Amino acid sequence: MYSSLFLQAALIGLSIAAPVGPIGLLCIQRTLSQGARIGFASGLGAALADACYGALGAWGMGGLNQALLGLRLPLTWAGCLFLAWLAWQSWRAAPAHQAAQAGTARGWLSAAGSVFLLTLSNPLTILSFLAIFASLNQAGTLAGGAAVLVLGVFCGSAAWWLGLALLLAATRRQLSASWQQRIRQGSGALLLGMAVWQAAKLLAGAPIP
Repeated sequence: MYSSLFLQAALIGLSIAAPVGPIGLLCIQRTLSQGARIGFASGLGAALADACYGALGAWGMGGLNQALLGLRLPLTWAGCLFLAWLAWQSWRAAPAHQAAQAGTARGWLSAAGSVFLLTLSNPLTILSFLAIFASLNQAGTLAGGAAVLVLGVFCGSAAWWLGLALLLAATRRQLSASWQQRIRQGSGALLLGMAVWQAAKLLAGAPIP
């Protein structure tokens, strides 16, 4: 029964990771400009954040969930500013610097950590996990079921980022340096546009989704 629960959770993690948004765009850009290792490390940061929010949902930490939801406005602003900073870094970083960083453990940790923080800046992700895990009532009746759910979410999300990084790395070999630079700068512009759009919604008083 644990194996069935793990597979269901892995599909949840995969479905949450798959849609292309700021996180996906950032991981795609990093893979194309810095290689599969940095792209996958970035994806692991997102997978770890998903697992953290999944843990809150699986173990029913209602008080902490409510506290995070109460902080959704400052966290969303922080996410906008952080996304804008990442866009600027993407635009201005020289290819030679990126290539040097991609070969270091510090570069991998920086890639994973930045995406981890960006993913955590959306606390309403908890609501998705609460709704989904509520339908998996097996977790409440199985000893250790919550841990299986969290592990499944992480593995499903990580599997998506690994497959995407490997696929894009094969494409990267066919791109010239000038095309890689165009993609890097275009991605930076799109990321900045997403940050500005989200900030404009906040300033207009639009409800946070």
